[in-house]
Amino acid sequence: MNPVSTVPNAKRPHWLRRLYDWTLQWAERPGGAWALFFIAFIESSVFPVPPDVLLIALCVGAPRKSFRFATICAVGSVLGGMFGYLIGYAAWHAVKGFFIPYVFSQAAFDKVASLYQQNAFLAVLTAAFTPIPYKVFTIAAGVCEVAFAPFVVASAIGRSARFFLVGGLIFVFGARIRALLEKYFDWFAWLLLALGIAGFVAVKYLK
Repeated sequence: MNPVSTVPNAKRPHWLRRLYDWTLQWAERPGGAWALFFIAFIESSVFPVPPDVLLIALCVGAPRKSFRFATICAVGSVLGGMFGYLIGYAAWHAVKGFFIPYVFSQAAFDKVASLYQQNAFLAVLTAAFTPIPYKVFTIAAGVCEVAFAPFVVASAIGRSARFFLVGGLIFVFGARIRALLEKYFDWFAWLLLALGIAGFVAVKYLK
């Protein structure tokens, strides 16, 4: 018999906690790395959840593989960014009705387009490293026909720096970080959500 069911006031874990615990199990499975690559790839154009969530869970589950997971995440994200560029460059008129307003707003797209007229490399680099939604920049880069090589270089630098920072911290402080995550998981989940929202808001105020 499940011991939890015998305690009337026992709380069942929050669904995010269950998802986190389930994800940790993938750290030692080949499927975890493939899932990370796939999420990192599609997040660069359409998927709303950043790959950091799965990256952190996998690294916490197997700290010694942190740099491997960071590499997979970075490669998937940059390739996804190139795919997003292709969408904007070759198929924007066909898919615009889906991306606006379901993936990002017209205002966010227009703001990013204006940033590309100032310093495209810096704009991509900033979006690739920070919580600012990278997908807006990949699509807009293709629409605005930003030079492809600098776009890829900026993406590779920014995404690698971001994911290797996460992987490196967990590689060094894995046990401590896991203990903190498990103790303050609800706060951590809300923080990630807040950062995601802040990223979209930040696009509006970038100069």
